Amino acid sequence: MSQPDDELRERLRERLLEQALGEVLGGETPPDLSDKILAAVEKQETVSVQRKEPVMGKSRRSRRFWVLGGVAACLLCAVGVAVLQQARSAREARQVAAQSAVEMSRSPRLLGPSSMPYETAEAGAAAAPWAERPAVGLDTDALGEPTAAVAFSADGKIATWSRAEQKLRTRRYSREDQTLSEAETSTPGAAPTGRGPGMGGDRYDRLVENPFLAVKDNPLSTFSIDVDTASYANVRRFLLQEGRLPPPDAVRIEELINYFDYDYSGPTDDVPFAAHIEVAGCPWQADHRLVRIGLKGREIKNQQRPRSNLVFLLDVSGSMDSPDKLPLLKQGMKMLAEQLGENDRVAIVVYASAEGLVLPSTSGQERQKIIDALEQLQAGGSTNGGAGIELAYRIAQDNFIKGGVNRVLLCTDGDFNVGTTSTGSLERMVEEKAKSGIFLSVLGFGRGNLNDAMMETISNKGNGNYAYIDGVTEAQKVLVEQMGGTLVTIAKDVKIQIEFNPAQVAAYRLIGYENRMLAAEDFNNDKKDAGEIGAGHTVTALYEIVPAGGKVDLPAVDPLKYQAQGAPGGNQAVSNELLTLKLRYKEPEEDSSKLLEFPVVDGKAPFGRASADFQFASAVASFGMLLRGSEHKGTGSYGAVLEIAESAKGADKHGYRAEFVEIVRRAQALAR
Repeated sequence: MSQPDDELRERLRERLLEQALGEVLGGETPPDLSDKILAAVEKQETVSVQRKEPVMGKSRRSRRFWVLGGVAACLLCAVGVAVLQQARSAREARQVAAQSAVEMSRSPRLLGPSSMPYETAEAGAAAAPWAERPAVGLDTDALGEPTAAVAFSADGKIATWSRAEQKLRTRRYSREDQTLSEAETSTPGAAPTGRGPGMGGDRYDRLVENPFLAVKDNPLSTFSIDVDTASYANVRRFLLQEGRLPPPDAVRIEELINYFDYDYSGPTDDVPFAAHIEVAGCPWQADHRLVRIGLKGREIKNQQRPRSNLVFLLDVSGSMDSPDKLPLLKQGMKMLAEQLGENDRVAIVVYASAEGLVLPSTSGQERQKIIDALEQLQAGGSTNGGAGIELAYRIAQDNFIKGGVNRVLLCTDGDFNVGTTSTGSLERMVEEKAKSGIFLSVLGFGRGNLNDAMMETISNKGNGNYAYIDGVTEAQKVLVEQMGGTLVTIAKDVKIQIEFNPAQVAAYRLIGYENRMLAAEDFNNDKKDAGEIGAGHTVTALYEIVPAGGKVDLPAVDPLKYQAQGAPGGNQAVSNELLTLKLRYKEPEEDSSKLLEFPVVDGKAPFGRASADFQFASAVASFGMLLRGSEHKGTGSYGAVLEIAESAKGADKHGYRAEFVEIVRRAQALAR
């Protein structure tokens, strides 16, 4: 080959090498880079000649090409190693979420709300806490990872725990919490439940279903209203994300029913809520009747909300070190912060091994400051929830707004294991604080060690509500769409008492509300605590009744010897009334209750002529009884629930009813 051909080939090789270097460096090759490399090669050749090193028998341009090729190969290797290291770091950062991802992959990808796993719903949300931006005040090692987490106590002292302890706690929660067998559950195929404080598994209070009661012996039924929705979101998590039936005690039927909005009209007078009563046939027991009682709270637009003094009390302990806990918590609180304005003030208190004030009371207009404080949070350490609650109440009291909203918003998995851990002690603490006008609401997060029992109890005693956040969509529902109901109380200590007419009713049973039952004399006792209604909230309760003359299979009671027997026939003037509904409530800042009373007559409407809302609520109740394995489920079946729910979906603005249908289908498949 001629010399011009050799030169042409060498120039072509140099051009190809420049292109390769450009790709490695992520852009165009600097014009002088190749010249600098060639100059270095020529300098090396000169040194080699001076040292009388052997010549390889190739031309200078050929040697230049091979040297440049070697440099390019080294660069490619370095980039490859860096990519592999980055991939390995990402895999390690996702180890906390690995088990959740596997379980979620078993569930169908639904289009309805809340069905999308959190990892896919929010970009970057699945990253482990130590893969996030380091918190202020954290020391880091050579790799940039925090070596210790810190918490600032009220007196300014700093408490630390090592990264090794944090990882040890993470392993404990990710492994030991999965060790319970199905033998420890009360329903075959259902999820395991916890065995007590410090033990693995979610923890629920035992629920004993309300029985049928004979009207002649128990003419009054009294209970506290409940607007909590945590049970429904938790049941959805079991069925759609974990692919297994929930434990029966996790199914609180009233919370399933109250998860949905119903087309109740609001009050038109000074009363904070309106009452609605409907009677129709019972779909799972043809001989029985079903009574629906509905309450609708007064709506308050966001810009019309009273001034608010809020304290975000956030659990940043080691048990929150999971994608469905602290990262989701932060995302939800940022959503809420975006809704706040000049009439709102927010403080942020965190707790782990020690409690600390992360953000003093700050105007809601300073949203970025609030969001920045949330972004700094990381998980680690044990859980001193009691101390955190005490500090949060102290901050709320220091910034108390008379006539406004004063509320602590506790976000946690409920795993309190240091300090005040007894549910009874926590209950007494928040009950006492509620008397000062500072209410407590609770948002639950995560799984594996969810202390549902404790969180429901303290929210009830703290004059607040309890919701469970299983994804970004649920955070949007609770903290944005229903923000007024979550934060603003329009009536407190709301009690319902039903007096049944024995001329029309032989027996009755309240569906759900098992842990909200009250003695008859509690209805008129203003010292007895009861539930609260938030702005725009709806409350629904269902009674299954046996008409007079119907068969009632109840244990007999021996005739009373000393009690006078009532005259037969009773009061003929009201004998056509089925029942009388009585309501007691207090204004948020008052201590004396007010009474409302509504007589109800049964129009004998069959189930098919009932309203769509009535039918849908009955389908949800029947579904809850099936999940619980209720002895009162009658002829109810998943197929019947699906048929009723699909026909009664109505407008379904947010798609929650359509999602319910998918949840029932999943439960039906699992039950088989």
